[in-house]
Amino acid sequence: MNAADDAVPPLPGAAVEIARVVRAFPTLLRIGVAEVVAYRAEFLVWILTTNMPLVMLALWHAVAADGPVGRFDQTQFTAYYLGVLAVRLATSNWMAWQMSMEIRDGTLSTKLLRPIHPLFGYAADHLSAIPMRILVVSPIVVALFVTSWDRLAGHDPSLVLVLVASLIGAWLLVFFSMVLLGAIAFYVDSAMGPFELWIGVHAIFSGYLIPLEVLPGWVRGAANVLPFRFMLAFPVETLVGLLSPGDAARQLAAQWLYVALTGWLALRVWRSGVRRYAAFGG
Repeated sequence: MNAADDAVPPLPGAAVEIARVVRAFPTLLRIGVAEVVAYRAEFLVWILTTNMPLVMLALWHAVAADGPVGRFDQTQFTAYYLGVLAVRLATSNWMAWQMSMEIRDGTLSTKLLRPIHPLFGYAADHLSAIPMRILVVSPIVVALFVTSWDRLAGHDPSLVLVLVASLIGAWLLVFFSMVLLGAIAFYVDSAMGPFELWIGVHAIFSGYLIPLEVLPGWVRGAANVLPFRFMLAFPVETLVGLLSPGDAARQLAAQWLYVALTGWLALRVWRSGVRRYAAFGG
């Protein structure tokens, strides 16, 4: 037992783990922030590659010049795609790529020996990038307020609460999805193939490229029940005032059901993969 463990009275196993994580998490976040600052050039390059919503905004803005597309006029398209940029920068991460690389090169072995579960370390790494992302997002948010203030969720306190909960849910849903995809590398040489497929499917069914309302009927029906919607379109639609409080509350319940289901599945695949990794001398 180390000195950190001596600092707290004996607790059941799960409680000991939680106490250890609570003590260690601020340090993990500080380390993560330092890494983001150290590799800020790579971080900014990644940010600059997320400009596809601006391209789609220009296309749909031209289409809507001849009249609204459903509920979307030019102003609503502007609000939607600025919201997509802000929400995606706040909730996305690249952990599947990171996990796949560390499983292949053996780096994960070192993390498995640490007293903190590796998934808490991954979570801290990606949460620590949020402050710099906020700096990047702030001009987008200002533009959103200037162009679309009268349509935003800020006019309804209940929608603001749903929006905050939906952003947390979106982050967790993306995080657990990345754990699930990254853990595939325990079983195959690389998880990059499934990850790239996931990116393509996500781009369509999450509302990243096209608002779900303007998709063809059967595609829209599928998108409304798949989990991708709750990673992006749902919080964006809540932000820009496309959902009533009742609809938003119902979708929030569905989102958190997906969070629980995806988290449970991701942890099962992770545990099974770690046992396999250890058995083969990883």
